[in-house]
Amino acid sequence: MEGNADGDRERAILAVDNGAAEGDGDRGRYSMMVRCASQSSLDESSQRPATTENTIGGAQHASKLLEALARLRQDATLCDVRIQAQAECDSEPSEGVWAHRAVLAASSPYFHAMFTQFDERTQPTVTIQNVEPQALEAIIEYIYKPDSLVITEDNVQSGAKPLCSDVWVCAGQSVLSAASLLQAGGVREACCSFLASVLSPDNALGIRAFADLHVCADLAVCAARYLDAHFLEVLETEEFLALAPDTLAQLLDSDRITVPNEEVILDAVLRWMQHDAESRQQHLGMLLEHVRLPLLAQDALVARANAEPLASAGLRVKDLVIEALSFHLMRPEHRAAAAQASARARPRQPPRSPKMLLVVGGQAPKAIRDVEAYHLECGRWRPCAELLTRRCRAGLAVLHGKVYAIGGFNGTLRVRSVDVYDVCADAWASGPALTARRSTLGVAVLGNLIYAVGGFDGATGLNSAEVLDPREGVWRTIASMSTRRSSVGVAVLEGKLYAVGGYDGASRQCLQTVERYDPCSDSWEMVGEMSARRSGCGVGVVEGALYAVGGHDGPAVRRSVERYRPATGWAPAPPMHTARRNAAVAMHAGKLYVVGGDDGAANLDTVEVFDPATDTWTLLPGSMSVGRSYAGVAVVERAA
Repeated sequence: MEGNADGDRERAILAVDNGAAEGDGDRGRYSMMVRCASQSSLDESSQRPATTENTIGGAQHASKLLEALARLRQDATLCDVRIQAQAECDSEPSEGVWAHRAVLAASSPYFHAMFTQFDERTQPTVTIQNVEPQALEAIIEYIYKPDSLVITEDNVQSGAKPLCSDVWVCAGQSVLSAASLLQAGGVREACCSFLASVLSPDNALGIRAFADLHVCADLAVCAARYLDAHFLEVLETEEFLALAPDTLAQLLDSDRITVPNEEVILDAVLRWMQHDAESRQQHLGMLLEHVRLPLLAQDALVARANAEPLASAGLRVKDLVIEALSFHLMRPEHRAAAAQASARARPRQPPRSPKMLLVVGGQAPKAIRDVEAYHLECGRWRPCAELLTRRCRAGLAVLHGKVYAIGGFNGTLRVRSVDVYDVCADAWASGPALTARRSTLGVAVLGNLIYAVGGFDGATGLNSAEVLDPREGVWRTIASMSTRRSSVGVAVLEGKLYAVGGYDGASRQCLQTVERYDPCSDSWEMVGEMSARRSGCGVGVVEGALYAVGGHDGPAVRRSVERYRPATGWAPAPPMHTARRNAAVAMHAGKLYVVGGDDGAANLDTVEVFDPATDTWTLLPGSMSVGRSYAGVAVVERAA
C-alpha cells in the first residue's frame, strides 16, 4: 500500500502545469524533474549536523571499511584478480594471492597504472617478475591490514611465511625491493626504519648501497652517518675488503669520517689493495689521492715511503709522497695556505657528538660515588656509571676522550688514586696514581699533559705540582709554587697555567694572589692579585678571559665574580644569582657553567650559566639529583 501511494505521489509531482513551461523548452524539461520536498525534509531538526553519538568518525569508518575488505579477500569474495610472484631464480610463479583490483589500484600507483592502462586490467591472473613470493604476500597483506606488517631481525611477518633468522637482512631487503617496485610507500618506510635500526659495522656498507639502489634517501643518509661515526670498525669488515675501487674512493673522500689519524686510512687502503694485489695494484695511485698523506707524522710518512708497497709503486704514488713530504718542509705560516689550496692537506672534520655536562662525585654531605650528566641537546639530567670509590675534593680533566678524576678525599683519607672514565663504555677504570696525596687540588690540561697543582695531603697545604703524560702513564714533579695553596682554582690561558687564590694553611689566610706557570721554563711567577680573597673559587676561561667565580673568605661566601686578561689585569664581572663556594666550572660553546657548590648553609643542586656576549647569568633548567659541593665537572662528547 505504501509503495502504491508513493507511486501516485510521484506521478502527481510530474503532472505539473505544462503551460507554465511553454515558450521555454529547457525550463519545461527541467521542471518535470523537480521533486517537492516532504514536510519531514523541511523540518528544522533535519537540517542540523548529526551528533558524534549517532555517526561513526571518519577514521573509525575507514578502519571498519578496510576490515570488511580484508574479510572479503580472506573469503575470496568479489576478488577479481590473482597476483603471482616469480623470483629471478624460480622457474615457475608462485601460487599467488587473491585481491581486488580496485583496492590495489587505490593503494599503489604501480597497480593503478597496471589495472587502468595495460592488458592486465582484464586478466584474471597477473604475474610480477623478479619479486619474492613472501615479499609480495607481505605487501598485499599490508594493503588490507596495515597493522600486520612487523619487521624484526628474525623474519618479516605480515601474513607471509616466516623467513630464516640467519637471512633477516636479506628478508628486509627483499621486502624493500618489492615495495620499491610496487610503489607501496608505507612498506618502504617500515623497511627503511628496520634497516636503519639494525645498522652495524658488518652491514652498513651493504645497506647504504642498497638504499642508493632503491633511492631511499633517508636510509642512505642514516647509513652514511653511521659509516662516518663507526669508520674504524667498518675498516675491519669483509664488506670493506669487497668494495669496488670507485666506491672506496668516494668513501675516503668524505670530510666526515671519524678516525684518530690519517695513518689509519693509509693502512686500510693498503690492506684493501693487498686483499687482491694482482688486480688492485693499478688502483693504488687513484686511491691515495683521497688519503691525506700530508697529515701523517713526518717520521711515519718517511717510513711508509721506504717500505712496500709504496717503495716500488708507480709515478703517481711517488708524486703524492713527495707532495706530502714537501708539506712538512714548509714554514708553519705557509702550511695554512697549502691546506686551503689542497684538500689532501686539510684535516677531516667529522661531526661532533652531542655534548653532555658530566658531574663527578662530590660532597653531599659526605663523599659520594654518584655521577650524573646533563644532556645539553635535550636538557635532561641522567645517571652515569658510578666512580670506583667515593670521591670528593678531586680534580677533573678530559684528555683524548677520557675523563680523569684525580686525587681527592674518600671520606676517610686524602688519596693519590686516579679513576679514568670511558665515555663510550660508560665505565670507570683505575689510572696512574699521583706522587702525593692531594685533595682540594687544582687540575688542568695543557699541551696534551695533565697538571695537578697544590691541594692538601691531610697534614699540610701543598705548593708542589706534578704532571702526567697519559702515553707514559707516570706522574712526575714539576717546579713548586711560591705559596702553599689548597682549595685552589687552576685553568689555562694563552698557553700558561694559572693557580688562583686558595687557602694558605701556614698563614691561615684565604688568598687573593695568583701564580702563573710557564711549561717551557718550568717556572712560576706572581701576576696581578684579585680584588678579594677567594678560597674555593671556581675558575674557568672563556673568550680570552680567566674568570674567578664565588669562593669565600672565612665565613663570607661570595657571589661576586672577577675576570682577568693578561693585558689589563683583573676587573669585576657581573655577580652570580647565588653565593657559591667549592663549585665546579666548565666551559662550553662560549659560556661558563658553574655547577653546585655550597652557600655556607647547604649544598646546592643548581647550575648557573654565564654568557660573556651579554654579560648575564641564567639558571640551567632542571637541577641535579642531589646537591653537591667539591664535585668535578667537564663537558664531554656523548657516546653515539
